[in-house]
Amino acid sequence: MLKESRSSGRGRFVLEHGAPFSAFLMDSFGRHHNYLRISLTEKCNLRCQYCMPEEGVQLTPKSELLTAQEIITLARLFVKEGVEKIRLTGGEPLIRPDVVDIVGQLYKLEGLKTIAVTTNGINLARLLPRLKEAGLNAINISLDTLVPAKFEFIVRRKGFHKVMEGIHKATELGYHPVKVNCVVMRGFNEDEVLDFVDFTKDLPLDVRFIEYMPFDGNKWNFKKMVSYKEMLDTIKQRWPELERLPCESSSTAKSYKVPHFQGQISFITSMSEHFCGSCNRLRITADGNLKVCLFGNSEVSLRDHLRSGASEEELIQIIGAAVGRKKKQHAEPALMSFPLCQDALQNPLNSKQWGHTFSHWLTLRASLPKQKGKASMKNKFTGQLFLPGSHPEKQWHIATGILQTQLRGYCVFQKDPSSTFDTKCLDASVGQVPVDCQSKEVCSGSEFHTKVPRASDNLTHTDEEGRATMVDVGGKPDSRRTAVAGAVVLLGEKAFRMVRQNQVKKGDVLAVAQIAGIQGAKLTSQLIPLCHNIPLYHVEVSLSLDEARHAVVIRSSCHTWGRTGVEMEALTAASLAALTVYDMCKAVTHDIVIQELKLLSKTGGQRGDFSRV
Repeated sequence: MLKESRSSGRGRFVLEHGAPFSAFLMDSFGRHHNYLRISLTEKCNLRCQYCMPEEGVQLTPKSELLTAQEIITLARLFVKEGVEKIRLTGGEPLIRPDVVDIVGQLYKLEGLKTIAVTTNGINLARLLPRLKEAGLNAINISLDTLVPAKFEFIVRRKGFHKVMEGIHKATELGYHPVKVNCVVMRGFNEDEVLDFVDFTKDLPLDVRFIEYMPFDGNKWNFKKMVSYKEMLDTIKQRWPELERLPCESSSTAKSYKVPHFQGQISFITSMSEHFCGSCNRLRITADGNLKVCLFGNSEVSLRDHLRSGASEEELIQIIGAAVGRKKKQHAEPALMSFPLCQDALQNPLNSKQWGHTFSHWLTLRASLPKQKGKASMKNKFTGQLFLPGSHPEKQWHIATGILQTQLRGYCVFQKDPSSTFDTKCLDASVGQVPVDCQSKEVCSGSEFHTKVPRASDNLTHTDEEGRATMVDVGGKPDSRRTAVAGAVVLLGEKAFRMVRQNQVKKGDVLAVAQIAGIQGAKLTSQLIPLCHNIPLYHVEVSLSLDEARHAVVIRSSCHTWGRTGVEMEALTAASLAALTVYDMCKAVTHDIVIQELKLLSKTGGQRGDFSRV
């Protein structure tokens, strides 16, 4: 084998370093690939919001998926060439009927040191005794929240108690540590980071905080990402004695431990500090495609070659060629090539200071099409097409103008003498005010000009020229601010009865709507363009059933100490809770009416208190 690859860069690396490792599993950068992840199925019994649409995904026909025997054949080949660890993934691997048998056959492969599984934990407690007996010796369990209602909200299914049962069963059977994977998402569970650390106090767990990884399926939403440094700072404020643990060079995790805690924590920094340089992983999808990089689009169908009768040597050559093409690091989205965005990920304090502008900039840049050669690109906010500048500086200038458009609501004209593109116009209207975006009026240089009808002087969110703008609250005094809002959802008799008896297929309607309302209040400034981003000291959302009207009555309250009120936060909470009730019940009936959304009371501020009679 080494003779055949002696002339290649990988072959020379093997000979020079004397490594007893297959040249076909070593790339041109000298990385040994001794870790193989095999997907057993595309199916999953959950519908996590950041992973899969509620209706699921189109599945590959069963005949095109790898059989158990094909999985073992490929696994044997990889182990023979130097793979020492195999992780079974999905979908959800534990819903595959022959998973115990597959583990048992893998256990017989000479040279394989570790058989692991990544699971959502729903079926773990039931299957784990048999899996352990078959040879499973490592477990990762996905769990993003320790709040049962929030769990049901994010996965759109029940089962929190089953996951917790699986974690405790794993510790009872001697799995040390039991790894718990937690994807941290801003606005959803970043407030539970300390609770997860505390979870390791009395249990031998390794809670692994994973940076939210934007991808096409979740719209490259960078606003949800919480960097590892930000999480680490939060944890150190509570446990300043937190200590760093040593780790292997190929490890993807940065590990820490609170002294005297049984378990530990780790960070998977896939976004802010990628670990491509030490990557030792290969992946085989459920339909038999070999992926040398999770982010890469390149795949090689080992299934097709296997079913066409390829010999073992031919398969090795095919695998070696694919590994040899592996790039130095994964293909990041276009915006990650900009120092500005890299700095934001590396330094979370900077991104906080930039506030809305940076957040909107990330969303804007992330929405650009992948194909750099496309002539036009779409502004995510307005839906209008614009042409990118030929240099990053020009793109930033154009993007800044677009952001100004979103905040002010007027038409932007930009003309750069050095640009080969025609002048373009972005339409962003305010209320019912029409803006003429067909005008050819431009100016020299790259200044932005406006042409706007005057608006009412009574509107606080417009400037002297009638353009939409945020209110400057810098000169206002701090004071206690509260607001209470309400809404009513008329369900009809059938849907009301199902909600009351908790028989709606999507889950506990009232619990999920409550969580949605709280989340909505926290995200108000991201949903309502001219709202300030203010700290909320308390948010409460309550839902009650009105038998006489067959209705859900929603009441929300928000509290803060600051320079601007929380009326919009309370109204957003009530709105999101009402919409969630609608969404969860619409399969029963579409004859649902949301009404009486209104502010009930407020306190604090220059305009004084308000109470609706």
